[in-house]
Amino acid sequence: MNFDANELRAKYNPDGSTIRQMQMRMLEILEVIDGICQKHGITYWLSGGSMLGAVRHQGFIPWDDDLDIEMMRPDFERLMSILPKELPSHLALQWHTTDPNYFFQFAKVRDRNSQLFERNGYDKVWKEHGVWVDIFPLEKMPRWIHNLSNFTFGHTYKMMRTARDPQKVISKVRRLAALNRNCIFPVLRCLAHIAPAAYYDFGLGIPYFQKSLKEDYLPVRYVPYEHAIVPIMKEAEKCLTYRYGDYMQLPKNIGSEYHSEDIKIW
Repeated sequence: MNFDANELRAKYNPDGSTIRQMQMRMLEILEVIDGICQKHGITYWLSGGSMLGAVRHQGFIPWDDDLDIEMMRPDFERLMSILPKELPSHLALQWHTTDPNYFFQFAKVRDRNSQLFERNGYDKVWKEHGVWVDIFPLEKMPRWIHNLSNFTFGHTYKMMRTARDPQKVISKVRRLAALNRNCIFPVLRCLAHIAPAAYYDFGLGIPYFQKSLKEDYLPVRYVPYEHAIVPIMKEAEKCLTYRYGDYMQLPKNIGSEYHSEDIKIW
C-alpha cells in the first residue's frame, strides 16, 4: 500500500464527520440485511467500490458515500419479497413494488432516520430519501443483450434527466419501466438462453457492466470490514484488477465525486 490509513481517516472521514455518520448508518443497514439473508439462506457479497474498500482499506474507502451489494437474480427476487415483511420499521425497501415511482432496476434499502438527495436528481419523485444500501441482481447475459436492454430502458433516464418538472413525466416513466420489466426483458432473457454467455453481468436495464464467471463469485469468502465481517466474491482481486487496474494504488482524484447532497442524519 502507498498510503497511511490513519492519515486518510483523519483527512476524509474522521469520527463525527457527516460522511462517517453516513458510513456507519450504511453499515447498520448492511448488518440488518445480512441477518435476513443468513436467516433465509440468501448469498450476497460486496460489490464495486465497497468490495475495493474491503480489500484495500478493510472498511469503507474513506471518501466513499455509498455501499453496494450484489447477488444472483433468483436470490434477488426472493429477497425483494422477504424484505418488506422483515425489515424493522426504521428501514424501508425501495423497489417498484413498494415505491411506484422508483424506476431503477436495482433496489435500495433506505434509512428513515436520515434524509439526502442524489446529485443526479432522479430521486425527487421517490417516496424514501434516507441513507441507503444498493442491492444489485446479477444474471448470465451476453453483452449485446445487456446493451440492448440499456437502450430500451435508457429512455426512462433520459425523460427524467431532461424534464424541467419530473412530476409531469413520471407517469410516462412508470409505463415505460413496466413495459420493459414485463414484456421486453422476458423476451431478452429468452434470447439469452438461446445465445448463452459464460459471463455474469448486472441485471437488464442496469447501466453498469462487469465481466466475471460464476466460479469467480462463489463460494464467497469473508473479510474484515470496519467492525464487521462481510462476504466478498471468491476471486475479488481478479475482479478488482479487471475494473480498476492496480487497485491498491490510490486514485488521483480522491474524493472529487460524491453521490449525495443536502444530507441530514438524526
